[in-house]
Amino acid sequence: MNHEMNEEIVTYQELKAAANRTADWRERLRAVEALGKIDNPQAIDVLKHRMTNDPVYKVQEAAYQQLKELDEDVQKPVRRQEELVKGLTKMLVRIKKSLPEGHSYEEFKEKLKKMRIDVYDTYEGDKGEEFDKWLEEKWASLRTSKV
Repeated sequence: MNHEMNEEIVTYQELKAAANRTADWRERLRAVEALGKIDNPQAIDVLKHRMTNDPVYKVQEAAYQQLKELDEDVQKPVRRQEELVKGLTKMLVRIKKSLPEGHSYEEFKEKLKKMRIDVYDTYEGDKGEEFDKWLEEKWASLRTSKV
């Protein structure tokens, strides 16, 4: 096997792994953009998977763009309207309950990041600059006691 071909395989394997990292949407985005430069069926399969299954729409869109540039016949993904992570509210309530009474939003945010970086990362990627405002509103609206 020549060196150039071997290097492409290593690169593809690394990019495939990066494209599937659940806790880092930015890394997935970079991997998707790099995979678009490798014109082979395996890279195209990974791009199609990211386009249809990535929880962060920016990554889906980037995969779509790369596939279009590779002349693949694909439809632009539709932004999902439903909850990105099933059971999000229950999960957030559990995290809020685990913190002491009177905790701050920042403490809540840090605990979410520590306990569920995959969830944190998905919503941070999806919400962009609105993430903090969205998460703080979610936190403020969570009911943790029976009234």
